[in-house]
Amino acid sequence: MNARSRWGRRVVAPLAAVALLAQPLVASGNEALLAENLLSHNKPVTVSSVEDETTGGALAVDGDIATRWASAEGVDPQWIAVDLGGPATVSRVKLAWEAAHASDYQVQVSSDGKAWKDAKKVTGGDGGTDEITGLAASARYVRVLGTKRATVYGYSLFELEVYGTRTGGGDVEPPSAPAGVRSPSSTSDSIDLAWDPARDNVGVTGYEILRNGNVIGTSAGTSFTDTGLVSATAFTYTVRARDAAGNVSTQSAAIQASTKPGGSPNGTTIVVSGDIASPDLPENHRNTAKLVEGINPQYVLTVGDNQYHDGTIAEYRAHYDKSWGKFKPITKPTPGNHEWNDKLNGYKQYFGSIATPQGKPYYSYDIGDFHFVALDTDPIVNGASSKAEQLAWLKRDLAANTKSCVVGYGHHPRFNSGKYGDDKLMAPVWDEFVKARADLVFSGHDHHYERLKPLNSQGKVDEANGVRSAIVGIGGDSLYTQIKKREGVESSFAKHGVMKLVLSGKTYSWEIVGVGGTLLDKAGPYTCR
Repeated sequence: MNARSRWGRRVVAPLAAVALLAQPLVASGNEALLAENLLSHNKPVTVSSVEDETTGGALAVDGDIATRWASAEGVDPQWIAVDLGGPATVSRVKLAWEAAHASDYQVQVSSDGKAWKDAKKVTGGDGGTDEITGLAASARYVRVLGTKRATVYGYSLFELEVYGTRTGGGDVEPPSAPAGVRSPSSTSDSIDLAWDPARDNVGVTGYEILRNGNVIGTSAGTSFTDTGLVSATAFTYTVRARDAAGNVSTQSAAIQASTKPGGSPNGTTIVVSGDIASPDLPENHRNTAKLVEGINPQYVLTVGDNQYHDGTIAEYRAHYDKSWGKFKPITKPTPGNHEWNDKLNGYKQYFGSIATPQGKPYYSYDIGDFHFVALDTDPIVNGASSKAEQLAWLKRDLAANTKSCVVGYGHHPRFNSGKYGDDKLMAPVWDEFVKARADLVFSGHDHHYERLKPLNSQGKVDEANGVRSAIVGIGGDSLYTQIKKREGVESSFAKHGVMKLVLSGKTYSWEIVGVGGTLLDKAGPYTCR
């Protein structure tokens, strides 16, 4: 199951077809909504089926937009139901669909979890986020019943959120929202948070901390340290309180806090990633584009397969341009095999002279003490007639270089622990970098991240004469999890993100930034030869 969602906020009227509104997910200013509470968070869930053990129903009410419930594929109807823990008046329901969404579905309510009645019926749904308001339904249980799938897969929800007020006996009053949220201090990879105690008629038992809208931790007191973050990056935090009865407060006012720079504040920041924009998985490349925006680099380097499936100009305009396109003026791209499906026509038309600054789809340029070599590797691995010409150019280019540091990048990796493995057809390119005592080579093609020690022409670890490399095929397309670590691998995983590469004088270092700004890997600083 490779599909993922696309976002937008929608308010669904009774018995109305779904209509997408392209605006941020923000809280309504309506006075009625101010009294609402989130009733469904971490409450018991039952489902009709699951796709596998990693997509259970509880993941749809955990507050984490990176996890999801998914039903069995290809079967109608399917459902997910949440027990609110007691009688309530349900005012609205928010559904954050994965790309495997419902075209037709009902939001249903029940007092006993057995007899259900429709609160809203939705037809013609197109995915994203549905915000269903004006329910005013008395219920203890809320169910989403999917009756028509929009894809060949099943039904999948990142989050099911039910809002309203508890009624009936027992403690039904939620705590007040925490006030005074602040960040007393931070480091390059952590942020300290503190807040004033919330109030409750019985007693507050703990707090939930949200980063960029997702629950990332809990605290029994009024402080929390968020760790494993990317340097020099801003994050948005809110806090909510919980009492012993499970009542959850509204979120606090949001604050922004930033990590400190991890390296030289005067360095050059570059983002590197590849295998980016798929028409089938729009939210993935939109998420990685948000990471780039937060990093605010001076340059963006792509390692091929920027646009799936064929790299046509229509595909580029419909997908890549809507996310990574905002960085085109600072992009130094390379093509992949998917761009070659269209014989580079769409690639060249979209990027213009940026794609061929020296008249060919391979070129070089300098940034400070670094010499960068951008390659078009598909003709090399396919033995095209232009292979010899590109290799001859590479030899001349490396021989003429006067910079202390050399970095190469292109689509196909020479050494690789992933699905495609080592590629002997890339040996002539790798050998030229070894002869030139290059410092670093980036590639994509395999949809995972991999960091390798310096390897020589035989693929053996050689700290003195080998070339360091990394595979960064994590920009947005479906991930490949078939990783069998070869010699020299220092780190590897299949998670979406981008590389934040920092150049400072004759040194370089990088961080792998995961969706949400988490730090997935860190390397360096290394000194050029």
